[in-house]
Amino acid sequence: MTSLRLVPRLLRVAAVLLKYQLDELVDGAHLFRPLKLVRPLFPKPSADVRGLPRGARLRLALTELGPIFVKAGQVLSTRRDLVPSDVADELALLQDQVPPFPGAEARAIVERELKAPVTVLYASFDEVALASASIAQVHAATLNDGREVVVKVLRPGIDKRIARDVDLLHALGGLAQRWHPNADKIRPLEVVAEVEKMLSNELDLQREGASASLLRRNFASGVDLYVPEVHWDYSTERVLTLERVHGVSADDVAAIDKAGLDRKRLAAKGVRLFYEQVFRDNFFHADAHPGNIWVDTSRVDEPRFIALDFGIMGSLPEADQYWLAENFIALFERDYARIAQLHVAAGWMPATVRIDELEAAVRTVCEPYFTRPLAQISIAELVVKLFQTARRFELTLQPQLILLQKTLLNIEGVGRMLDPEIDIWAVAHPVLRRILRERYSMRATLRDVRRRLPEWIHSAPRIPELVRDALRQVASGQRQQVADPLALAMVRDDARRMRRLVACSLLGAALLVFAALVGTLAPRGMWPAVVAGLAGLASFAAGWPRRTS
Repeated sequence: MTSLRLVPRLLRVAAVLLKYQLDELVDGAHLFRPLKLVRPLFPKPSADVRGLPRGARLRLALTELGPIFVKAGQVLSTRRDLVPSDVADELALLQDQVPPFPGAEARAIVERELKAPVTVLYASFDEVALASASIAQVHAATLNDGREVVVKVLRPGIDKRIARDVDLLHALGGLAQRWHPNADKIRPLEVVAEVEKMLSNELDLQREGASASLLRRNFASGVDLYVPEVHWDYSTERVLTLERVHGVSADDVAAIDKAGLDRKRLAAKGVRLFYEQVFRDNFFHADAHPGNIWVDTSRVDEPRFIALDFGIMGSLPEADQYWLAENFIALFERDYARIAQLHVAAGWMPATVRIDELEAAVRTVCEPYFTRPLAQISIAELVVKLFQTARRFELTLQPQLILLQKTLLNIEGVGRMLDPEIDIWAVAHPVLRRILRERYSMRATLRDVRRRLPEWIHSAPRIPELVRDALRQVASGQRQQVADPLALAMVRDDARRMRRLVACSLLGAALLVFAALVGTLAPRGMWPAVVAGLAGLASFAAGWPRRTS
């Protein structure tokens, strides 16, 4: 039930939507339907508004409604699996810029948070904001040792305002979920949850500083990507002090050309950086629009990017990262059957999905793209269409994958702006191959085994009990019976693999327990323990399901 205190604000939202001729949105919410009776009392939309496409009208309406609605629109722009592409393109243009709050207030917040006068903390502090957004604003300053910095300060009272606006978004989402005819496709409450999580993360500047520190460590050489240093002595949850950097926006082609930089080389480097962040480091900048990605114009021989604003970062569960990398490789190699198998193996789709039908659907989406020159193929656009197709097969799309999709769109946009002829496939394929080869090499596997071995030895005594429980579940016959012959064959294969895994796990567990006992009781004669441990690991490896092609 919508709280009565929210009704006036909900009515204001409806009035703004009517102003921009977004009648279908108003009609979709039951609470707003009485406005049909008074619609003639509202001034008619201007001719300029009537002539705009629906996406542009929605963008203008969200801008008028305020910063939190702008944030919601930005999130919705990433959901190209849910909203039409023309609307998503317009919402992607939303800029989170609002007038600054007084510099004296920013100064007072800094002094309260850092518990010292600004004159003691900094050699200089400019009260005129460099930039201002809905959550925070940035001021230039100089440390006492002469280093230039920027100080990011949360807006006063922003916590309460966001809590109030999130309540309003939940009310709107609930109305849309209940009354909108396409609620099952739009999933408004899910979008609101994403906005709420994003805002919560952006309210903690210490979290943003930690993200900047990790990204800087991942690219410590600074050759391809430079990340400003965090000054932790001058940072808290509400104040963040970063090294000041200088450059131009990645979409300022004129300035980049004037500096004499090689745009083709820079574009290819941007694509490589995306795949390195996602698949090498599993930590990527998820708000990589040109305003947050600068180009260092001082380095002509070795152009590089500069990253800014680390409030929205992404990472993937280890399993999803592996499955996604394999999907990209299969996509590069046009192995549609492999793509279909990977989606089911990853658990993104139910095991009952017909692999042959999914393969045919993937082929239908992909084949038209491969008739074009490779330089004209957009991986991001293709991935979006694949997600849209996969939704018909009950695809479970995780928020991390949505962030990744958004980042891929941003990076491709920047790359093609710098070099319209860039062959993204030719750049991305070898980079991904190299990363996977290094990540899943024998040396990397042995290093991972050495790191996990103490934990395995500790858990080994419990393995027989776990295997016994698994056997009981198999024996109970609680498996869904399916009529499809291919699915039945998959079930039989699963049972065969389970029996093999159980047998090898029992042997491996016994060998690991023996190794642990020998290592504890006879520490001087470690060779038997080492041999038994290796044999146990080999037994586990022998029983582990093989990758199918």
